[in-house]
Amino acid sequence: MSLLEEVVLDLERHTAQEGWDAAPRLYALVRSAELRSAEPDLADQLGLPPDADTLAALEQPALPEQAAVEDALAAIAWPDAVDGCALVIERVVLPPEVEDEIPADEAEAAAFAAQHPRREDVRMIVGVLRDGARHSALRLRRPDAEDEVLAGPDLVPALAEALAGTFEPDEPEDPS
Repeated sequence: MSLLEEVVLDLERHTAQEGWDAAPRLYALVRSAELRSAEPDLADQLGLPPDADTLAALEQPALPEQAAVEDALAAIAWPDAVDGCALVIERVVLPPEVEDEIPADEAEAAAFAAQHPRREDVRMIVGVLRDGARHSALRLRRPDAEDEVLAGPDLVPALAEALAGTFEPDEPEDPS
């Protein structure tokens, strides 16, 4: 199992213990050796073993409530010491056959989805690294799906792409 897969699944387990209906959470992913070198006290607080080779997930300040998550991610740029990032977010999904019934107005669409009898609540944990690696975990909010977690690299491609975009330079580099 890769370090990214490990940290995504750890975040999923941690989030599952806290329950549902949480705000989106963004994490910076930093190599434990780098963190230990730069911030030894923080590494001790996190319980990182001295010779551990892991990714530490450092929770970031809350995303702005007024902005869409994708818009908030577009405004983020990570320092070089950050090897990756992960996002934990909950969404309501509807079956494709009701797509034509969804109102065009955003507020009305949200109310429609929240009250639809065939809605599914899903928690998504998506992690990306600077080198392009991606991994995701999904959990449905069903009583019979308590321990059922789907995991894989391409489960939420649009969100993974938005997270990967936080590592791209805002302006193209001058070739001269």
